Amino acid sequence: MREELWVGDAGLSPPRRALPRPADPVWLVEPAVPMDVAAVVGNGDGAFHLGDGPVHLGDAPVHLGHGPVQLGEGHRGGGLTGPPAPAGDVPVLVGMGGPGVLAGGGNGTGHLLVAGSAAFELAPGPEELELVTGGAALELIPGGADIDLVTGGADLERIAGDGAGQAPGGGDPAAPGQPGSGPGISLSSVGRLATRALHGARDVATDPRLSGLLRAGPSVATFMARTRERSAGAAHDATVLRVRATPGLALHAYLDEVLIAMFRHPELMPKAHDYAPAASDLEKMHALFDTRGWLDHPTLYHRAPPPPRGVETSEEHRQGIGFEHVTFRSGWEPDPQEIGRDRWLAHEANRTVHAWMSRVPDRHQRSWLVCTHGLGMGNNPAVDLRSFRAPQLARRGINVVLPVLPLHGPRASGRARGEDLMSIDMIDSLHGVAQAVWDVRRLVRWLRRTQGAEQIGVMGYSLGGLVASLVASIEDDLTCVIAGIPVVDLPHLFRHHSPPHIARLADTHGVLGPVADDVHRVVSPLAMECRVPFDRRFIFAGLADRMSTFGHARRLWLHWGQPALATYPGGHVGFYWSGAVKRFVDDALSRSYANVRAA
Repeated sequence: MREELWVGDAGLSPPRRALPRPADPVWLVEPAVPMDVAAVVGNGDGAFHLGDGPVHLGDAPVHLGHGPVQLGEGHRGGGLTGPPAPAGDVPVLVGMGGPGVLAGGGNGTGHLLVAGSAAFELAPGPEELELVTGGAALELIPGGADIDLVTGGADLERIAGDGAGQAPGGGDPAAPGQPGSGPGISLSSVGRLATRALHGARDVATDPRLSGLLRAGPSVATFMARTRERSAGAAHDATVLRVRATPGLALHAYLDEVLIAMFRHPELMPKAHDYAPAASDLEKMHALFDTRGWLDHPTLYHRAPPPPRGVETSEEHRQGIGFEHVTFRSGWEPDPQEIGRDRWLAHEANRTVHAWMSRVPDRHQRSWLVCTHGLGMGNNPAVDLRSFRAPQLARRGINVVLPVLPLHGPRASGRARGEDLMSIDMIDSLHGVAQAVWDVRRLVRWLRRTQGAEQIGVMGYSLGGLVASLVASIEDDLTCVIAGIPVVDLPHLFRHHSPPHIARLADTHGVLGPVADDVHRVVSPLAMECRVPFDRRFIFAGLADRMSTFGHARRLWLHWGQPALATYPGGHVGFYWSGAVKRFVDDALSRSYANVRAA
């Protein structure tokens, strides 16, 4: 009978369950006869010795005893596995990385060493294990073993089977507190509990959300010191705003820092092996963009889209607000030669554009405002429309349409808040913004062709401010552009918000360096000229904004020639409660649109 043991993304562990067979196994061991394997030692990146036979990584078969070993291609971070051993003989395994399976471990006394970060299953498990260490996860099926020592962050799970709780050999259950398989508290049990407690404490201590909270205070102190320093130079530089460093400003900044910390979920943090591929992708994109001339002329990256076809609309009502739900196929795809094209197109739900549309009761009104939301929005139409004050704008005679940005809300493949745009794979963020610009431009064409729109402006918050600013740099004949708390430089934003250890690794690999800056010129309004007339460009920003930061708004303000600018002494989302911002936006719309009613 041939036994196949897989190590990699999945494992086969009869008779408990069968997991999917991986496409690219790490190692496949097919022993022809039972083997006595003394040791398997390695870290997934060198030579291995089993008994007296050397093993070399590669694609060629290697003979160990009487059984061939096939070494697959996908061995990054792979674990190790041994063949089924005779009863009473459990091999020693040392490995780094992926899960492993050790089947037929025997019922006698065994000596198992699992080190590194490998995950192993034993089916059935031996009665006695000497050491499990180094962050390994061990599962015994059935679980009746006496574990002498579990340490170094290891995790042990026992799956009790028939005879669980029986003394070795099928005798009576052991008395409480005595060695054996019976119930009771043993030194090993206490060790396991202590280890799990330490493991939990380690997870908490390394949680980026906690570290972000701990850095919030020092970050705010640094921000306030720099605010005072910059304000001192306002008398000598007209482009520097004088800011009062008040306790209220510090409080708003602190609340922003806390909110930022909460967004740093551990699952969103890049792993050590993510940086090199991300840097390689950027290098390849840089070469392509240079060849195509997109680095020198970034607007050429954006193709002119046709009006959408097959547009569907439906009347909906949510939380006291009525609107139309508009859908159509986006039609945007990365260039066939772009890196990350297949990864991006795999987001099937993202291929359909969703938009919330709030009309003026009098459908003859021809004034429209296209609103682009920020990161984390797009899930609740009523909240999204109210954040742009759509009901109030309708009373002024302005129709509102709000497209959901890529990978948000109903367009998300996994996380609905758009976090997939904010990963170490920065090509995804570039593609997301480029598609958002395309989708907005298609909406503009649809409004003009089928809805009789005569005046169309764009307004965006945060990430949506970036999209609105880009549309204003590419699309002609817009009535106005209002960029609220805008992001204008994605690599800088990543550098600003990355925890220190991630920033160091990213810098070492070149993920957030000059190459990233060059590539992202195609989605930066700072690399393009605004096509909206100067007197209809508007920007507002929070002086205590720690997310997109006031610095981004200031850079856009300078690039656009210092148009109308409003500030408020608050954080990222504080604009919603700012009377100064409300008056500023109302005035911007009155100056831009003809025949709109007063606020």
